[in-house]
Amino acid sequence: MAQSDKSQVIQGAFWKFAERIAAQLVSLVVSIILARLLSPSEYGTISLVMVFITIANVFVSSGFGQALIQKKDADSLDFSSVFYFSLFFTGIIYVCLFFLAVPIANFYNMPILLSVLRVLAISVPIMGVNSVQQAYVARKMQFKLFFNATLIGTLISAVVGIVLAYSGYGVWALVAQTLTNNIIDTVILQITINWKLTREFSFERIKILLSYGWKLLLQSLILQFYASLRSLLIGKFYTTEDLSFYTKGNQFPELISSNIDTGINTALFPVMSKAQDSISRVKAMARKTTDFTSYVMSPILIGFMAIAEPFISLILTDKWLPCIPYLRICCIILLFRAPQTAILQAIKAVGRSDTVLKVDVPIRIFAIMILLISLKHSVYVFAISEIVVTLFGTILYMIVSEKIIDYTYNEVCRDFLINVLLATIMGIVVFFIGKVISLHPIIIMFFQISTGAFIYILLSILTKSRSYLEIKAIIFKIIFKYKTRIKQ
Repeated sequence: MAQSDKSQVIQGAFWKFAERIAAQLVSLVVSIILARLLSPSEYGTISLVMVFITIANVFVSSGFGQALIQKKDADSLDFSSVFYFSLFFTGIIYVCLFFLAVPIANFYNMPILLSVLRVLAISVPIMGVNSVQQAYVARKMQFKLFFNATLIGTLISAVVGIVLAYSGYGVWALVAQTLTNNIIDTVILQITINWKLTREFSFERIKILLSYGWKLLLQSLILQFYASLRSLLIGKFYTTEDLSFYTKGNQFPELISSNIDTGINTALFPVMSKAQDSISRVKAMARKTTDFTSYVMSPILIGFMAIAEPFISLILTDKWLPCIPYLRICCIILLFRAPQTAILQAIKAVGRSDTVLKVDVPIRIFAIMILLISLKHSVYVFAISEIVVTLFGTILYMIVSEKIIDYTYNEVCRDFLINVLLATIMGIVVFFIGKVISLHPIIIMFFQISTGAFIYILLSILTKSRSYLEIKAIIFKIIFKYKTRIKQ
């Protein structure tokens, strides 16, 4: 990977990661407050509403945004055309959700779903506007603007959400927090970015962008529908309590993974797209990303599995302890995200969005078969089945990566599994520390985290980990610059 590419990815990843941390911290605080104020059954109601909003947002966030970033000569006509089309299309989606709210509420026999879904669906047109803004910012690599907009939006929405939660508004606190955050982020981005909306529209440009974007949109829709299907089936065939434990168990690992993963890959895709004519450069970036992401993510996820019990007991209280098995299963699944996302970004960057769709269709067919088999057993077996699906999907992605960017199976395993092995050794020690020490959860977690960090760094030094040495060099460089500024 060229030094300029590396610098762009690192800087972009830093600001995108900072932006996601700022956004998710507010959601986390509000979520913890709601989890303490609401029963697991009530929280399951919130989970159901968010399933439908998330599916709707796939139409907004996937396809055209990626196409705008990938297109080499995208101009103001492209952005304006996508903006007007997105506004029109998301308006149609909102109308559909407004009328579908009635049969959805009746199907689950939950009248509150009617009003909550109709109000929260307002976020869909707002995100339609925001998706075009984000594509512009990503294309220009101006990720600091994300951070500025999110910081203001999250602070204001935090006040709104927490005040309403403590005032007894329950689910409406989360609704208000989400809408406030979306509106403020969108307004501030529109003010701060250089892109100005023009009064021009081209169906031809939409067709060109659609020829690339529709495959990614369909792939994302299939992926999200499958993920949402699991929650919908749990909510229907089991109980809302089961759904709340399943959702909460997935929430914290997803929060950790999505922030780091989104930060790195949002910055990586535009850089890869610029290098799309050089397969060797794209491959080098994919390898570097797999190694770096797995080096960072593996100890966090495996460590989180080890400290799950004292963490849940301290943060959410003992009434949420049944979510721990789902949390650990989710951590195992997310370990495989590093190679999958690196390969996915590389395939999209070289313009092979058709391959992304071709790979994902058999994965989802296999997943639904496994899902239907596991559904009749228990929610726990239902969750474990996703590990099987993840392994199958990773194998398919490795096969495709070797054909398209010459990133071989052996190289993927080498870049990925060594970091997982080091983290697993660390995790075993951390887990047994929690079993031996019988103290307050805060003290237990302190010993676990500090010991785990020491062991992982020691193992990184002994194995001469490339990612460790690079992170160490970056830290020393930042310290050197800081000391130089102080002396000046």
